[in-house]
Amino acid sequence: MLPTDVISLCLLKFDTLVQTQLGTGRVDIQIGRGKTARRAYGIDEIALVPGPRTLDPRLANTHWRIGGIEREIPIIASAMDGVVDVGMAVRLSQLGALGVLNLEGIQTRYNDPNPILDQIASVGKEEFVTLMQRLYAEPIKPELIEQRIQEIKQQGGIAAVSATPVSAAKFGSVIAKAGADLVFVQATVVSTAHLSPESIAPLDLAHFCQEMPIPVILGNCVTYDVALNLMKAGAAGVLVGIGPGAACTSRGVLGVGVPQATAIADCAAARDDYHRETGNYVAVIADGGLITGGDICKCIACGADGVMIGSPFARAQEAPGRGFHWGMATPSPVLPRGTRIRVGTTGTLEQILRGPAQLDDGTHNLLGALQTSMGTLGAKDIREMQQVEVVIAPSLLTEGKVYQKAQQLGMGK
Repeated sequence: MLPTDVISLCLLKFDTLVQTQLGTGRVDIQIGRGKTARRAYGIDEIALVPGPRTLDPRLANTHWRIGGIEREIPIIASAMDGVVDVGMAVRLSQLGALGVLNLEGIQTRYNDPNPILDQIASVGKEEFVTLMQRLYAEPIKPELIEQRIQEIKQQGGIAAVSATPVSAAKFGSVIAKAGADLVFVQATVVSTAHLSPESIAPLDLAHFCQEMPIPVILGNCVTYDVALNLMKAGAAGVLVGIGPGAACTSRGVLGVGVPQATAIADCAAARDDYHRETGNYVAVIADGGLITGGDICKCIACGADGVMIGSPFARAQEAPGRGFHWGMATPSPVLPRGTRIRVGTTGTLEQILRGPAQLDDGTHNLLGALQTSMGTLGAKDIREMQQVEVVIAPSLLTEGKVYQKAQQLGMGK
């Protein structure tokens, strides 16, 4: 048996090693010889811990800024055809949030999107993929890009639009000329070091950010290094999340992604380091996989400044999807990486965002949920919310919920 002082010394060295690894964000687990991995955590695996004080939810300041634009609600509606059209973008602006219009979707391919949206909602699941490939083969029309942006602006809305890197390069001048307020350059994964065939010139993100007269938000990413590089390229915001969305199948098809809690914390660390070095604060937006108010609260606690959500807004009466929601990557001609899900219609956009809640499952009054959580945790603003204590809690959503689960109520739905 080893002497007590030797055992104590070994334990001390082990504890120091673990703390050092934790400090650098790495605690490696051996998968097998020659391959180690870092443990990553999803939103469902964590919980938020109340601190020594609480505050009245009415005192919780939820305001945030993205690209110089201040909003009361740190929630962005995803650039998906079943979620945002011109009317939704305007209404979201009126309610204190933000909606992003997909410039490669139905809205910019067809003068009247309504018959097309009716078709998408009417077909069975067997016909869906081939229908989408046919509908999205219709060319994007630059004049419709300009028209949709101007329609949002004329009604007093914030014109935020989204395009893939290829389309951003092609239509950047049209977007700027039309007077858009923000442009999101989005793909499954975006990086500043993209290799392309010799016949294709990749979009120079830094040059694009510098040349565009409006703020550019870049995404998506899930790592510290890529987030930091996107910020250095001139991003006004960075989208975090690969594959967690309700209608996204990228994780199953490609095997790519990092659970959101870890991804957000890593990218938020890049933001904080970049801010310390440059004085420039770049918003980090958690994108995908968020359904309830609790999900949103936990994302901000992990370091996000705001969130981007799709399916909760697809359930609004005003949403263009007719009770359906589908992913942005769906129209790929060779590898559809999204599906159409039925989300139904549960209330107005105002009920979903600001209440009063008509459901008991956390999907209504998202602002109220955030304010109440901040009050419970004692966080006066978003920055303080980012500093609250987080614990690993795999049983958070199941502990004591036997009756809710059995009766499909509240958290058991």
